[in-house]
Amino acid sequence: MALPATRPTAAFPTGAALSADQLLEIYYFLRLTRTLEERLVALYRQTKVIGGLFRSLGQEGESVASAYALERGRHKDILSPLIRNLGSLLVMGAQPVEILRQYMAKAESPTRGRELNVHFNDLEKGYLGQISHLGDMIPVMAGIALTFKLRREPRVGLVYIGDGGMSTGTFHEGLNLAAVQRLPLVVIGEYNHWAYSTPPDKQFAVTDLAEKAKGYGVQAVTVDGNDVFAVYEATRFAVERARRGKGVHFIEVKTYRRKGHAEHDDQHYVPKADLERWASENDPIDRYTQRLLGADMVAEGDLKDIDDRVRVEVDQATDACVDEPLPPAESALPGVYVDPPSADKLWFKAL
Repeated sequence: MALPATRPTAAFPTGAALSADQLLEIYYFLRLTRTLEERLVALYRQTKVIGGLFRSLGQEGESVASAYALERGRHKDILSPLIRNLGSLLVMGAQPVEILRQYMAKAESPTRGRELNVHFNDLEKGYLGQISHLGDMIPVMAGIALTFKLRREPRVGLVYIGDGGMSTGTFHEGLNLAAVQRLPLVVIGEYNHWAYSTPPDKQFAVTDLAEKAKGYGVQAVTVDGNDVFAVYEATRFAVERARRGKGVHFIEVKTYRRKGHAEHDDQHYVPKADLERWASENDPIDRYTQRLLGADMVAEGDLKDIDDRVRVEVDQATDACVDEPLPPAESALPGVYVDPPSADKLWFKAL
């Protein structure tokens, strides 16, 4: 399977107006995403992670770059990630210790052990956790964008969908609603080549996912998803357009899922040559680093300092929570029932 050619982005401002500090901040989030996931893999193999572990190896660039184009902070833009958009959450303000606690279902995790991985919210920071039914966050985020429009708030919603999720009915219903209502919504369609173990030619006949969006009258573009600059520029253009009241915008990012659906998936269905080629020729962090250094945008020492900082932060976050307790069984019911039974009446308290 050949690597995708970089699609032209002449419709977007060229040479994104990013300062050296911003370029380094993007690198920080890229490196933090990968390092944190590598730590989660180690914890998973120690059986400390509860449930599945979903990695974004090879896709970190599009998550970080697209989220970085949003206005972040209280009462600003809202983002809804998928399970492989950890980088987006980190950009919006999620902390490594929160992610680690969430994956290990600790009592002090954002959901107090009731949910796992990236299924949690922080609307103050600007992210709404996904639900597991793929495609369903498109109509949900369309509804949020509708509130922005009705309240005349200059805010934008951004939501991710994979190539498999784009084959679900709720994706089409939600996108059509957003198009008809001209909502301030940006949809990132991730062409990552695998819907679990199903390749693209077994689930749709179009060449580009953007063709599906165009069928609903949606402005749509395809970009190289492993080019951080291209994704940032495309998303910034779309976000600014949506903020001006021009309606929904769809961005297809061509990328590749270099790990299985989850850590338990051995990827036996993936040609090994494809994985090796994407890793050696099209790694988003390597490409971003080469671009920064090749154009003398930043100093190599600055990147090394960030690498060291990230390792320390991930180590400190791990040490802070790895030995924390799981939630007590009786804490499962408060928040679910209006009047939960007292602890002495729970049949499972002794388990």
